[in-house]
Amino acid sequence: MEAPVISTDVLARYAGDAALEVDGVSGLTRAAAGVSGDAGGPFDIDVHVELAWGVSAESVARGVQERVSEYVARMANVQVGSVDVVVERVGAPPAKR
Repeated sequence: MEAPVISTDVLARYAGDAALEVDGVSGLTRAAAGVSGDAGGPFDIDVHVELAWGVSAESVARGVQERVSEYVARMANVQVGSVDVVVERVGAPPAKR
């Protein structure tokens, strides 16, 4: 019996949800997430994020990679090949008092 096939749109939604759980990610951009690959092999994921002001892009991106990979693999029972994080924007600095 073959395993059910899951849509790349669903995987992209999982990836976006997981990215939003990472401290330092203030939002997703219009592109949000994209997934390429097919049912037989690993999936490659691109996540487009907005960072909060003042966070380390490197550490947040690493956190997004780890969280998205783990979350998508667990939720959809698929193999994740790579997770590329694209920082599209940085949020505004806090207002001065």
